[in-house]
Amino acid sequence: MADEVSVTREIAAPAERVWALVADLPRMGEWSPENEGATWRDDATGPAAGARFVGRNRNGAKRWTTDGVVVDADPGRLFSFRITVKGVKVAEWRYALEPTATGCRITETWTDRRNALAKLVGGRVSGVSDRRTHNRSTMEATLDRLKAAAEAASSS
Repeated sequence: MADEVSVTREIAAPAERVWALVADLPRMGEWSPENEGATWRDDATGPAAGARFVGRNRNGAKRWTTDGVVVDADPGRLFSFRITVKGVKVAEWRYALEPTATGCRITETWTDRRNALAKLVGGRVSGVSDRRTHNRSTMEATLDRLKAAAEAASSS
């Protein structure tokens, strides 16, 4: 069974607004403590199923890039993508949104897709030996920052 972590937040903003923020991968560095953003590749200009991108990541002095492909891009409902490094499976990230009476609920899920060798090499490259615990912490920070940005936009 794949290792998986999910974190959920209630956000006082419409699901469509929150989806637009989380699906804007070049801006992901504004929310994430580890990801510094992404650049769309090939002819992709935004979030659409099949769109490819290069992600930039950092943990202290450690820096690395990843290759990504968008799997689901359903505005206001679901955004997901898969990550590889040099063709090796790394992870799937999923953001599921549902409307609530006061805005929306977002659940961010990370699914580890690495094999044993990729886990060993990944720990050395990223400086993270316990990816599950580390990701839970960074996911909580990401959603807290996303919540603050979405709610600030809603109040203006």
